[in-house]
Amino acid sequence: MDRIRVSVVGGTGYTGVELLRLLARHPFVQVDHITSRGEVGKSVSSLFPNLRGIYDEPFSEPDAEKLAESDVVFFATPNGTAMRYAPQLLQKGCRVIDLAADFRLTDVESWQQWYGMQHACAELVPEAVYGLPEINREKIAGARLVANPGCYPTSSILGLLPLLQAGLVVTDGLVIDGKSGVSGAGRGASVAGLMSENGESFKAYAIPGHRHQPEICQLLSQISGHPVSLVFVPHLLPMIRGIEATLYARLKDHSEQDLQALFEQHYADEPFVDVMPAGSHPETRSVRGVNHCRIAVHRPLDGDFVVVSSVIDNLVKGAAGQAVQNMNIMFALDETAGLQQVALLP
Repeated sequence: MDRIRVSVVGGTGYTGVELLRLLARHPFVQVDHITSRGEVGKSVSSLFPNLRGIYDEPFSEPDAEKLAESDVVFFATPNGTAMRYAPQLLQKGCRVIDLAADFRLTDVESWQQWYGMQHACAELVPEAVYGLPEINREKIAGARLVANPGCYPTSSILGLLPLLQAGLVVTDGLVIDGKSGVSGAGRGASVAGLMSENGESFKAYAIPGHRHQPEICQLLSQISGHPVSLVFVPHLLPMIRGIEATLYARLKDHSEQDLQALFEQHYADEPFVDVMPAGSHPETRSVRGVNHCRIAVHRPLDGDFVVVSSVIDNLVKGAAGQAVQNMNIMFALDETAGLQQVALLP
């Protein structure tokens, strides 16, 4: 088959370089343009030596006319960028996958409140498909515009999905305890991101409210068929990549439902969700560099609470890998194409 022509806007951030790493060995992809406003003219490999001999061309200025020559454009950019380009690209027949948050929330007013800016193309928001393949695979296949999910939402939604679809848990008072490595904050320099500030330390942040909370609520409400309420507390870990989400939900009754079997059956045909054996405790290192979510479900002391542990690599299944997975679905490719890596250990 002809190769899919791809452009990457914002190739200098962590999700951008991760996207380039994955696309480099994709059997059906040709990368046309890699853009960066701040690094125009500098070779990609000079900034990211791991890509030497693969992407030695220079970063270019993002130009909508040139980008539209591609079949699909990935936006690995800050919030507010993709929405300025999407209308023109879609009009020219190009598909768009946004790794930022411009199209994740269906309520534009809520989006503007959380992200502190006016939405530039609110008319496209209803068309955007939320790119979590495990719930929206058919819609993604026909989409022109895909909103790639956030990292915390991916780990949280996948962990709670079987319970909510089966109607087994109370949806008022869900608790999501999320932990992430420092790469989740992006590549921009800041004192808070220094290793000397984070090493040998562990803290919660954004307890009053995090931008991923409305995204999680939106999806869990859609899955449940009615509004859910939850407490979401993110934490910063002194490691580079990885997310562990510990999810707490109360069973509606003291049922004899086999939760292990429920999860195994629900994800039996999913290539990137691995339900661990009963009693397991998934580790972030087991998904480092790969597009997998590993899940374990527990019912402590055979009580009324279900506790789910869900781990992903925030830069892969939480960002770039999921974007490639979405592209594969959009172009009717094998969903695992370019994503067959094995996790890095030690």
